[in-house]
Amino acid sequence: MLLVLGVCALPVIASYFTYFVIRPEGRTNYSEFVTPPREMPATLPLTDLASMGVSSVGLHGQWLVIVTAGGACDARCEAHLVLQRQLVETLGKEKGRVDKLWLITDGATPAPALLKAIGGAQPATVLRVPAADLSQWLSPAEGHQLDEHLYLVDPMGQWMMRTPVDPDPSKFKRDLEKLLRASASWDQPGR
Repeated sequence: MLLVLGVCALPVIASYFTYFVIRPEGRTNYSEFVTPPREMPATLPLTDLASMGVSSVGLHGQWLVIVTAGGACDARCEAHLVLQRQLVETLGKEKGRVDKLWLITDGATPAPALLKAIGGAQPATVLRVPAADLSQWLSPAEGHQLDEHLYLVDPMGQWMMRTPVDPDPSKFKRDLEKLLRASASWDQPGR
């Protein structure tokens, strides 16, 4: 009788041991959540490529996948822009809820061929912002640079997620799909 009681109690004891001693991490996301989320500054000095001022409030209302890099756009920048485009295109009917944004952090002019490549049916928004001002809102993981990550901003204008360096596209897409599914009741396509 004691043996039967012991066998029945063993799973309960094992679960308590696992929860209180081993403490498994219950994380299902690939990217890193920013806690607490950081509101996009209303005073962020954004300009378009024609040097016209752009209000940061105008970027609210859509999920934003952000690439930060200089205008010369090195190989990492190009890889991030390709990933950004492919990610949004593979979202299917949900792609209308996500915008692509390239924040240029210097005065260099992007190549016309690159601007044409990131165009298409749903072109990326390309804006300039001084690196010093941008770094007061977005920040890289410790020991990394700002342009090594992609950043995700929610429709309310809050930066809330950062990808690891050299992100895995399928894992990042899963994170984005979970967020889109969770926000489906209050977030609609378009600004």
